[in-house]
Amino acid sequence: MFRMGDLSIKIKILDREYPMRASANEEERLRKAGKAINEQLRMFRAQFGLDDKQDLLAMVAIVCMAEKLKLDEQDVHTQQAVTDKINYLEKLITSSL
Repeated sequence: MFRMGDLSIKIKILDREYPMRASANEEERLRKAGKAINEQLRMFRAQFGLDDKQDLLAMVAIVCMAEKLKLDEQDVHTQQAVTDKINYLEKLITSSL
């Protein structure tokens, strides 16, 4: 859905352009993501000698998803630590009343 203020941009991955619409603050993130994907593709191509675009893209997808899952796990642990500290502070406050 096109929103007022959205920009029309193109992100190039493996010599193919992908048209996208993004808000001004999303644009930079999408361009950085495209650049990071292309860098990872070049690295895999050099490291493993692969030329098949589907294999290269699948490897990048696996690495990206693994990183996302790692960050999700860290977020859960952080949220739990914050909740535990809040509960501890609430107990301190109520016990001193």
